[in-house]
Amino acid sequence: MHLKRKKCDKIYLSEGAEAPGEMGKKRLEMRKRVCLIHTGGTIGMAGTEHGYAPKKGFMQSILSGIPELNSEEIPGFDLIEYDPLLDSSNISVAEWVKIAQDIKDRYDQYDGFVILHGTDTMAYTASALSFMLEGLAKPVILTGSQIPLCEIRNDARDNLITSLIIAGNCRVPEVCLFFGNELYRGNRVTKVSSDELIAFDSPNYPALGEAGVRIVIRDTAVRKAGETLKLSKFEPKQIAVLKIFPGIQFEIFENILTENLKGIVFEAFGTGNIPESGDALHRVLEKAEKNGTVIVVCTQCLRGSAMIGTYAASLSFARAGAVSGYDMTVEAAVTKLYYLLSMNYDLETVKKLMGNDLRGEMSPPQSGEGTA
Repeated sequence: MHLKRKKCDKIYLSEGAEAPGEMGKKRLEMRKRVCLIHTGGTIGMAGTEHGYAPKKGFMQSILSGIPELNSEEIPGFDLIEYDPLLDSSNISVAEWVKIAQDIKDRYDQYDGFVILHGTDTMAYTASALSFMLEGLAKPVILTGSQIPLCEIRNDARDNLITSLIIAGNCRVPEVCLFFGNELYRGNRVTKVSSDELIAFDSPNYPALGEAGVRIVIRDTAVRKAGETLKLSKFEPKQIAVLKIFPGIQFEIFENILTENLKGIVFEAFGTGNIPESGDALHRVLEKAEKNGTVIVVCTQCLRGSAMIGTYAASLSFARAGAVSGYDMTVEAAVTKLYYLLSMNYDLETVKKLMGNDLRGEMSPPQSGEGTA
């Protein structure tokens, strides 16, 4: 889908309605600036007779009614509103690339970036951006809400205001997700609730920061800043995700295993176990290996790692040349596959790098600093 770009309008300046004095001018010159990108989602929806729905220009109008945004504690920001605004369930590779390109195009103009996004696929977008944007030296923070900003009682205001403060004033040079007073590494999060205000969790990596009485950043958990931003665009690739369950009939998946399927992520039991179901499983894995499909094994468990070979029940994966996903989320595994396949590496290189830590997305048993 082609998305039209709306002009970047300056929404707020710290001097308010009156012209600033000399001290005010100096403060303005020193004030950090953030680029606020509104892609859609619950946070900016308006109430209609058919329920909440995106509305063009509504975000700008509602932001103008939040007096806290005129505070000197809030960095100045410009708003980019996508047209059309999208429910996050409709966001895919093309939209990930557009967001990344918009950040790259404006990278030198801002101290940080905040992306307003629907919660359903926010973890996927955060993971995707972490792989596309290599060498970040500035914060890129995704946030949204479970209740729209237009409602009197909402979680949107705190998520938005705190994200702006962190993006403009904190040294967190990576793609993050802020929600429910927690700042997470973007490629470590997963959505854990559809209706609670604490909607996300980072089960295998500590939060990068917390917003309590004070905003505290855990410097030891944050990645080092890069020197030069490099954008690596994703290409559309056929990738599948298969969740294992008791009694699964593997033969029904044989038809999807064509030469066009470049990667498959198995959500296996425990540490990477799979039920032995005779010839059907063998044929599926053999066909995938023969077609050059990259097989990645993640765990269904919220916490812990998938390590092929821990139990005999993972032997079929080992024989098929599958890659352990360790403690990666499925969101990270899928977007990492998109990234590596888009780089046009040979099969062995893709498999090797899938098992390496590239952007802080995983903790392999003996992790070195991965680069790609």
